Amino acid sequence: QVLLVESGGGLVQAGGSLRLSCRASGPSFSRYVLGWFRQAPGKEREFVSAISWLAGHSFYTDSVKGRFTISRDNAKNAVYLQMNNLKPDDTALYYCAVGYCSGDGCHKASSYDTWGQGTQVTVSS
Repeated sequence: QVLLVESGGGLVQAGGSLRLSCRASGPSFSRYVLGWFRQAPGKEREFVSAISWLAGHSFYTDSVKGRFTISRDNAKNAVYLQMNNLKPDDTALYYCAVGYCSGDGCHKASSYDTWGQGTQVTVSS
């Protein structure tokens, strides 16, 4: 069974940066995609970014392109989300998740079957 633990959230001013980490444990992840989603109060959970564990192909939602960078460290079973130039609209609970998907399918929460507990990101204006 895969276990995911996120860290790195916090309070930051607009324009600042944070780096989220997701440590994974469990079976081999070579066929998996690891994704980041976020959910703000009163809103649905939305896709942020994803990366294929084996090939390192990455995906981003339009609103974070050019500001966020996803990366992985296979040796540490970790995925990172570097978030720069943060905006108040980025405020949300951020989750990492593991699943099998490709292309646009990786933007859907239903493609992921294991989720972490979330880490809060708050961006003040």
